[in-house]
Amino acid sequence: MKLATALITLCLLAGSVLAQTAPTSVTVPITLDHNRIIIDVRFPLPDGSSKRVRAWLDNGNPDMWITGALAQKLGLEVSGEVKDTPFGKERTVPVPGVLQVGGMALHATGLERAQVVLDRDSIGPGTSAEINLPSTVLRNYDVLVDYLNRELTIAVPGTLHFKGTAAKASLNPDNALIQLPAKIAGGDVNLALDVGAPFGLVSQDLLGKLRQAHPQWPHMTGGVGPANLWGLPEEAHWELLRIPTLQYGGIPFTDVGVASFPKEIMSWFEKRAGMPTAGLIGANALLNYRVGIDYAHGTVYFEQISKRHAPEMDVVGLTLRPEPDGNYSVIGVADFGGKPSVAEVKAGDVLVAIDKVPAKGGTMGQVWSLLSGSPGEVRTLTLDRAGKQFTVKATVYRFLSAEAKKRAKPKSAKMNQR
Repeated sequence: MKLATALITLCLLAGSVLAQTAPTSVTVPITLDHNRIIIDVRFPLPDGSSKRVRAWLDNGNPDMWITGALAQKLGLEVSGEVKDTPFGKERTVPVPGVLQVGGMALHATGLERAQVVLDRDSIGPGTSAEINLPSTVLRNYDVLVDYLNRELTIAVPGTLHFKGTAAKASLNPDNALIQLPAKIAGGDVNLALDVGAPFGLVSQDLLGKLRQAHPQWPHMTGGVGPANLWGLPEEAHWELLRIPTLQYGGIPFTDVGVASFPKEIMSWFEKRAGMPTAGLIGANALLNYRVGIDYAHGTVYFEQISKRHAPEMDVVGLTLRPEPDGNYSVIGVADFGGKPSVAEVKAGDVLVAIDKVPAKGGTMGQVWSLLSGSPGEVRTLTLDRAGKQFTVKATVYRFLSAEAKKRAKPKSAKMNQR
């Protein structure tokens, strides 16, 4: 009897120890929303409970962002002067202590303050995320993004066994931002790896030189589809280019779409990178890959698991701005074949619905999924102009393609402005 009791006690103790053993690796499902990786994260609340929030995996950003509402629920003390930014009014808060992802505790070692967005329900226009996981948090772990299977794995350094082709990266020691060597049209440049960016960006100077040297490469004006990143005013006038092939970390990538990085932002971006850089590779080039980041050894792994061509630019040709009230305003109409692709729509119109599905309150990914389709399909848009609603039949076109370039006139048309 005593032996049986002892065995039961031993089993209970062993179970307790196992229950308290923290996992060294977790794999969680992701929502790919406008090419942004969104996951569930749990935060401990002051009353001992926890709250589930939506987080954006953002390795291209060293700063942590958090909404004002979440900061209040977490009991974080907001301080500092209010700053106006493109993403809203911001102040600062202490970084939350522990973030739980799939039962694994993530620690923001070395990160002291976070930027709190006061006047939005999300940390960025058109996203559902209440917080982001920046490079300064991710640098403490192994990270694996599986785009095709919609999974994210985070692990203690040395736990993951990465597959694919290895590329040696340059990491800024201050913020863990990643740069990889690239070769475009025979020229050598550095490009950041940013799985948090929906679309690639290169400097305005480089894009202009490439376009002049290779006039046969597809190009266009206006950030549509995944190139409509945030709805910033300049996105309506962005130059877009499709690069037929480039070497990135020694790995060949084909048909990579990029937008022009404005000159006024490029110097800030380069300073933050800590080394010369020409821009970044975004998720639009990575959707057929598993991307592994071994921060401890400064190595990135690319494992191609599909060769299918994603119709990234088969969309209605609008450039949109998510408004703080949840509406979507039109800030530009892209040309197709030398004329406005949706002639009846003007900048300043509010997009009310797509095929009777309301746009208000949706994320950028949800709205653009409604505006996407096969070339030639027609979407019925409901818009509001100065308080009066009207409907428009809008055709889905394949933008930034050789076909679109053949149809375009030699001189690109202007955006259709009010």
